[in-house]
Amino acid sequence: MTAEPKCGPIEQMLKSLPVSAPDILVTPLSKKKLPLGLLAGGALLAAVGVWAYWPTLIELVRAWNREPDYSHGFLVAPIAAYFVWARRERFPKHTGRVAWVGGLLVLLGIAMRLVAGRFHLEALDGWSMLVWLGGVVWLFGGWEWFRFSLPSVAFLWFMIPLPYRVERWLSFPLQRVATKLSCWSLQILGQPALAEANTLLVGDQRLEVEQACSGLRIFVGIFALAFAYMVLARRAWWENVLLVLSIVPVALVANVARIVATALLYQYASADAARKFSHDLAGWMMIPLAAGLFALVLWYLRLLLPEAEMADVGAIVRRRR
Repeated sequence: MTAEPKCGPIEQMLKSLPVSAPDILVTPLSKKKLPLGLLAGGALLAAVGVWAYWPTLIELVRAWNREPDYSHGFLVAPIAAYFVWARRERFPKHTGRVAWVGGLLVLLGIAMRLVAGRFHLEALDGWSMLVWLGGVVWLFGGWEWFRFSLPSVAFLWFMIPLPYRVERWLSFPLQRVATKLSCWSLQILGQPALAEANTLLVGDQRLEVEQACSGLRIFVGIFALAFAYMVLARRAWWENVLLVLSIVPVALVANVARIVATALLYQYASADAARKFSHDLAGWMMIPLAAGLFALVLWYLRLLLPEAEMADVGAIVRRRR
């Protein structure tokens, strides 16, 4: 008979544990199962929230279908979910406890909804849903989960229509600037163009730069693209500031391109072709154009401020010898 090999101190310690060594290796702390009470409480509060906010969600979908400036709302939630998936390697571990501080955010969301219902503030009602959602994540996931999910929750604000007064406040100056820039662009192209308030006179044609043509939709879309880039790329803070500052010029250039193209179609094609382009095709074409202009800004930033690679001078000298 052969003698049984003696176990070392490490093997004896592993044998004395209630679980085997492979179980320890494949079950890291970040994947520890959540307590059943937390899962049940979170599921119950989520179900109550969906039931309470169901009328608000229905109104949001109607607004996305009815208002062209907010038709991008259908894409916001999938993109917000993608933020979580793209950053899944940094998903924090759970503490296994309820963070009661998050309950204050839940109560704030409820208070906002009560005020919105009392004074018929639809935008505040939509915003309260996002505050409530952030509070639920904080309450049942802790501060680390809340901080990790904050970019996704914040991105959901793009799907909430702005109050009418805010729309007017933003659209009016955008209309005036778009009209002036379009007039100058047409004059540079040799067209007989004049600007009167929010009206373009191009030859015998009168083009009204209406509120729908103010560029608010493009502005919101470009801001969303910049937000997504800052979340996924994680650039330096000063680069993020430059990206934010470039949003308005890029949106204006894209909107002016739409107005100028419409005016040229009136001049050289037909009124039907110009109207079809302005109302049907331009809304879909200008967002990719604006995204391309935004990509050019990022490309220029990389050329202007290239990333420096640190080199070991001592290693280079030794290699030369």
